[in-house]
This record gives sequence, C-alpha cells and structure tokens, in this order.
Amino acid sequence: MPLYLTQGLHRAVQQHPRRTATICGPRQHSYAQYADRVAKLAGALQALGMARGDRIGMLSLNSDRYLEFYFGTWWGGGAVNPVNIRWSAAEIAYSLDDCETRILLVDEQFKAVGLDLRSRSKVLQTLVYVGDGETPEGMLDYEAIVAAAAPVADAARSGQDLAGVMYTGGTTGFPKGVMLTHDSLCANALSALGEGLTEASGRALLIAPMFHIACAALMLAHAAAGGTFIIAPMFTPLGTLQVIQAQRVTHLMLVPTMIQLATDHPDAAQYDLSSVKVMSYGGSVISEGVLQRAMKRFPGADFVQAYGMTELSPCATYLSFADHKSEAAKTGLLRSAGRASLTTEVRVVDPLGVEVPRGTVGEVAVRGANVMLGYWNKPEQTAAALRDGWMHTGDGGRMDDDGYLYIVDRMKDMIVSGGENVYSAEVENALSQHPAVAACAVIGIPSDEWGESVHAVVVCKPGASATTKQLADHCRQLIAGYKCPRSTEFRDALPMTGAGKILKTELRKPYWEGRTREVN
Repeated sequence: MPLYLTQGLHRAVQQHPRRTATICGPRQHSYAQYADRVAKLAGALQALGMARGDRIGMLSLNSDRYLEFYFGTWWGGGAVNPVNIRWSAAEIAYSLDDCETRILLVDEQFKAVGLDLRSRSKVLQTLVYVGDGETPEGMLDYEAIVAAAAPVADAARSGQDLAGVMYTGGTTGFPKGVMLTHDSLCANALSALGEGLTEASGRALLIAPMFHIACAALMLAHAAAGGTFIIAPMFTPLGTLQVIQAQRVTHLMLVPTMIQLATDHPDAAQYDLSSVKVMSYGGSVISEGVLQRAMKRFPGADFVQAYGMTELSPCATYLSFADHKSEAAKTGLLRSAGRASLTTEVRVVDPLGVEVPRGTVGEVAVRGANVMLGYWNKPEQTAAALRDGWMHTGDGGRMDDDGYLYIVDRMKDMIVSGGENVYSAEVENALSQHPAVAACAVIGIPSDEWGESVHAVVVCKPGASATTKQLADHCRQLIAGYKCPRSTEFRDALPMTGAGKILKTELRKPYWEGRTREVN
C-alpha cells in the first residue's frame, strides 16, 4: 500500500492510547483524545464543504490546534495550505486565491488579518477562529464545530495524492505553490527517523513556525514515531530555554540564528538543558564558534544539519551526529551540507544534466520519493525545475570523494536570510513601485546575525530621492517584513551587460571578496 501521513496516528492509538500526545500550555491530550479530535475536525471540515483534495488554510501561531489542523485535514481527505504568518495581507490573499483555499483557520493573533482577507480574497468563504478569546463576528468557533461534529473514518488518501501546497518565494515576484504528496512527506519523515532526528520515547518541541516546512519535517517524523509533542506559540530565546527545562524536551529543530540567540542569552546558564538529546538545524551552515558554544550549553545534545528546500519535502542531505564531533570538524566537514539522505539521490551536474567530476562545481540535483509533484498552476516553472526525474535546485555545489556536498553559490537569484528564502525579484518588484525609484537591483550580502541580509542598490528618478526607511516602509505594504531591504545603496546607474542585463556579480563582488563561497 502507498505511504499515508495518518498511519503513525493509527499505530499510536493502537499501541499507547494513554500516552500524552500534545502539551500546549495548560492543555494536554492523550493519543486517544487527540485522535478523536482529529476525526471530529475532519468531519467538521467535510460539513463545511471540504471535498477530497480541497485545500484548507491556517494562519496562526503554533498550537496543538495547528497539529490537529494538519492531521484533521488529511484525515478528512483534504490538503493543507499552511500560511506564512510573516507575509503581507496581499501575499496571503494571492496564495489563497492561487490554490483556491476556501476555508481558513485563524487564531487570536491574526483574526484582524483574517477579516481583512475576506475582502481581499476572491475565493475565501469560511473563517474558523482557533484562538482562546471571544469568537469574532463572522467566524465559526473551532471548539464548537469540533464538539458538534461526529468523528468520520479516515479518508485514507495516500501515495501520490496531494497532501499540501506549501508556498515559497518566486522568481517572477509572485509566490509559488509547491505541491507535496503523502509519499514525498512520508519519505522525508522516514529519512529523518533513520538519521535519528527523533524517536518514539522523545518529547519533541515545536517552537519554530509550524507553517514552515522545516518545522513540519520534525513534526511529521515525530508523528510517525508516536512521541509526545511540546508546542510553544513562537520562538523567543528565553521562552525556548524555559520550556526545555520545564518540559524536559529531548528533540528540537531550530535555524542557526535561533541556536545562537538561545545559546548566548545572558540567562542561559541558569537553565537545565541537559534533557536535549538531538538538536537539528537547517536553513544555513552553523559557524564553528556558535556550534562550540551551543555544544557546551546543551551538553547532552547531538547536532545534525539538514540541507534541502520546500520542493524536496524538504531534506536532501544530512550532516550527521558524528560529522559534528570535534575530530571530524577539524577536517572542514562543518562547511559541508552532508551526504544524501536514505531516500534521495544527490548529484552535481552541468547545464545538460550530466554529472560532473568530484570536486567540480555544478548545479545540485536531487531525485527521490521526496521530490515535489510540481508548482501549482505553473507548468513552465515546473518543467524548468523538474527534468528527467531530477529536481534542479538552483544551488551551485561540489561533491568530494566521500559524497559530502558543499554549497558554494546560488545559480538562482535567491537570498537566504534567517532561514527564510527571499527571491530578489519579489523585492525588486516591490521597490520598483515606489514613485522615487527609476531602477533597482537586490542582492544578498553577508550578515553575522542572519547569514545573509537583503541589500538594495537603487537609482532614483531625476529630482527624486528616498531613504532606506522610506523604501523599506513602502515594501512592507506589499511583501513580508523579512524580505524588505535592511540596507540601501544609492547610485547614479547600475552596471549593465551589453545586452542590457544588470551585472549583479559586480554588485556582489565587494561584499563577498575574499570568502571561500558566495553564500553564507
């Protein structure tokens, strides 16, 4: 039988129904209770009109109800659209309309945005309030519809059935909906379990954003294992330290910036963090200095890095526990993205898709059950990325004789800041709409805090002027705050090729000169 994402829940209920499944603030549910709520939510969504394959959205901070949203949607036969909480209302409305998301769950934090989306979106019909406050007028109450619903049988969608549309940045200035299947997400979960990212007896902390595929990777692996979830609304350095100590967390996933902030918090030494067994991270390479400090702060933890992208569900390679040990680190392995996961093949190829010799830089390509179906309603972009069964990542890399992958550049115009992908085209599209901007180019520059920072080079119209703050404030009305320029350089002209294309290599050169790779 093909793989299906609810399988771990069935097994957990059969084998340990009284085990605690979720802890979220004062709320706790056993696996028997959690499964019953999932089956009732599935029935409630079906009663609201969800048919097989329909997309259901959620705009919310982390909670136990977010976990129920994932599994209740799948149980009822739908597909999830977890909404990026950092996006502007315009970006969110685009994603809802793009994949026809008619039902949206919102919490207290985003209830005003939800109401705004009702007028912005062409397809949104139903808002469900998942917060703990008073249900706003025009919304349905989550707990009420779950309590009133009869549990339904698992729809048992599986294999190549659509499980989710996960939105990522786009090279055209518009987000792309990545279509992931039950097979692809299950394959990634199996790889994560094989790598030791979690275990059935573990207490996994979900504190990175649950809309993000990186957090979903740990979530799905832990759900397959049948362990206990500790769920915190959002990452803060102190909050992370507090919940680890209070709940004896054993497994968690953070981006390197989060690890650094928690490790270097002035009160960190006051907390008992010895329960942590595994610290997984991704989004960027961790610096040796931060890693060494983190290893001392989390004395019982093994560290593992994952490299990938949303289109790969998301992991392609892992840098293992052993690769992080001091002796291995001396060989330079910490600069590596690791080796292919259990369910993937990874190659470095030339423009024709032919594998290049070891040590030669080319494009990273990945094949396996974890690869996406394609981009929602974007056949041309799908055809460009998926060629002969291989996902062409747009990352430039080289592979050594032992199969370790090293990322050295990006062949696509993308910036990774704080673990989030930012396509330059999205920022340039927003900047160009400012009345003072005649021309612009956006590049990523090194940042000790964020890995890479969004930097804009702007040519103003004759007689016009603007400040960095004015441009950032303008962009914030159109795109997410993390995509907005953090620094700006004003020039009289941009360097151009003979064909009239902007020479971004010239713009990047002074910032990256002397570095061993063109990404951070």
